[in-house]
Amino acid sequence: MEIPLNPIGREEIHRLESILLFATLFRPEVIELIKDPAERLTWVDSLAVAAGAIAREKAGMTVREIAEELGRTEQTIRKHLKGETKAGQLVRETYELIKQGKLEELVRNVEVLAKGGQLVALEEYERLKREKEELEKKLNELREQVRELEEQNRELQAKLENVRKVLNDALERIREIEKLL
Repeated sequence: MEIPLNPIGREEIHRLESILLFATLFRPEVIELIKDPAERLTWVDSLAVAAGAIAREKAGMTVREIAEELGRTEQTIRKHLKGETKAGQLVRETYELIKQGKLEELVRNVEVLAKGGQLVALEEYERLKREKEELEKKLNELREQVRELEEQNRELQAKLENVRKVLNDALERIREIEKLL
């Protein structure tokens, strides 16, 4: 597969960006970083932005153009390009490995992760899908409880208002009695 290290045109930029992201995601150290579900989305997003920035830089785009195209600030793009972010460092390292012809080595990491022809990530996806369904079920239960509590609150408010009326009436009667005495 021809890898456009200095892409010309959108198609080549997207191809380099995809290869950088894919190859970086399956580096052993990155797999360790994204094991934590709380951090996974942040890491994948940062790696995607860094891969997009580096691919576009290699195509000769300016920081401003890259920032506009990726919907990030120029400061964020500069940090990724200078390697001031971990994501920028990792993607830059991946680019250098690809440049040195070591893409096969990176791809072998994916094969090591393969299990029965499917990536371990698929199992993680299924687990997350089950968790999501359970959380949605709990959310629906909580919404029902909230609805019931709101109804009870309305009933208690109505009873409280009735008690206030009865107390005000009783207080008014007491005042009238006091006047008579």
